[in-house]
Amino acid sequence: MAATITPIDSERDRKRRLEDHDHGSGRRPPNDKNDKRTGGGDDGDNWNNRPQGRRGPREKLGRYRLAIFFALAGDLMFFIAIVSAFFVSQASGRYDAYNNYINQWLPTTVPPILWLNTATLIISSATIEIARRRMFQETHAMEEWLGIGKPTSKRAIPWLTATIVLGLLFLTGQWLAWNQLHLQRVFMRTNPSSHFFFLITGVHAVHLFLGIAALMAALIGLYRSRQLENRQILVDCSAWYWHSMGIFWLFLFTLLAFFQ
Repeated sequence: MAATITPIDSERDRKRRLEDHDHGSGRRPPNDKNDKRTGGGDDGDNWNNRPQGRRGPREKLGRYRLAIFFALAGDLMFFIAIVSAFFVSQASGRYDAYNNYINQWLPTTVPPILWLNTATLIISSATIEIARRRMFQETHAMEEWLGIGKPTSKRAIPWLTATIVLGLLFLTGQWLAWNQLHLQRVFMRTNPSSHFFFLITGVHAVHLFLGIAALMAALIGLYRSRQLENRQILVDCSAWYWHSMGIFWLFLFTLLAFFQ
């Protein structure tokens, strides 16, 4: 049976297509229509303006965000367990045969470079947020939807690259901090305080390394992926993970610097 083409029968149908930016192919640009700054996932965006029951970029982004948040919830519980053990160990002690209270906890001096590391991580959080917002700017997304190159990716790539560089600088700074402590003859088994210092900074460094791997995957995706929504999801999820690692570090650094 030959395919049939149904013409637009009413003025209302023509108006609906104009409002939806539908040029006849049945597709809509996966960008935020009403919030040009944040993009993706906010109330009022045109990712939601579709017949009920249909799935689109909005739902796909929501599923990936939910997966990231569940993984981060597990990380949060893990860090809470370490911090709880930190305070328990700090308060633990014993009485010797002469009824003298002995506590082996000796505060570990935080290497000054960690302050610079903290500033670096804060700046990197700002750069990845700029990259994320650039991916959802309506004007650039519309240009890409119309087939005019990859303007969103071109504007996000420099900021994403800057975030990766800053993340590598942070890890380098952590390694220098560990070396400074080693030169002072402070090792992981020196005392309970140094044990938790190396444990906390080491575990966070591993998580941040995974974040850098995610950023690199997103950067590759910006070059290779043809679908705008996939590139938006890559950058968006990587950004939320990176923001979380920054928040975790601020909490852990405050613990190490002021609560020993």
